[in-house]
Amino acid sequence: MGAPRVVALAAAGAVVLAGAGFGTGLVAGAGAGAAQAAPPAAAVRPAVTVAAGATTGVLRTAEARQGGTAAWSAPLGAPKRLKLGAKGEAVEALQRRLAELGYRPGKADGRYGGTTLMAVWAFQKVNGIRPSSTVATSTWRALERPRAPKVLVRNGKATRAEVNLTTQIMVLYVAGQPKLISHISSGSGVPYCETSVWQGKRQRFCGSARTPTGDYKTTWRKSGWHKSYLGQLYNPIFFNGGIAFHGALSVPLYPASHGCVRLPMNVAEVLPGMLGKGVPVHVRGAFRRA
Repeated sequence: MGAPRVVALAAAGAVVLAGAGFGTGLVAGAGAGAAQAAPPAAAVRPAVTVAAGATTGVLRTAEARQGGTAAWSAPLGAPKRLKLGAKGEAVEALQRRLAELGYRPGKADGRYGGTTLMAVWAFQKVNGIRPSSTVATSTWRALERPRAPKVLVRNGKATRAEVNLTTQIMVLYVAGQPKLISHISSGSGVPYCETSVWQGKRQRFCGSARTPTGDYKTTWRKSGWHKSYLGQLYNPIFFNGGIAFHGALSVPLYPASHGCVRLPMNVAEVLPGMLGKGVPVHVRGAFRRA
């Protein structure tokens, strides 16, 4: 890049970086069921002039726009493989980008923990990347050119929820736009029989642990923890008899529920304010274990 171009960038208020040092602390464990993908080839980035002393983490080009949103570039100097437990500006940039795209990584605090991990999983699955705790070249590239979630119901209502059992993703559309995209864990499909105290009596309950496909509508809900005969549900929103969206402390990469749609706790915290009563819920697909 020649000197005239550098001056033009500076005059336009563009932000450039100098050897930003992002933390890459690692903690043991990648989350339940997380599969580690093989490291992809190194990313090829356009040449960028670096100004000494700059400390910001994201380079945005105001004149380059796609879909009405300013183009986004991965943080300069970010680790090629950002791992669970990392801290720093690269993580904060990741969190802000995920939130901008409709995912829910939690607070943009620069700490790569479990809440951000589940947003990463959701993003990777929507973009055809094998879900992993590691944010590597393929994920950084996808963040620059993200895919929209697959629409399951082409002529659905403008405000609706779609549950993709194949990819284990839930998308809430509001006014025709995907406003919330979340990783889920649906029914395991494994028959069960469990004994619990229900309505003052010790009873045995058996079922198939399925999340049925079909077209439904949201019905009743409860704030906070709700005790059912099969366990505790956080902020449940029911849509098919006893099957509900609800927060859970465990939302692994595989279907694990008795039939409900488990959500990360931070997603279950905000969903009731976004998903009203009588809203269509469409459940499609089938999960196939590897």
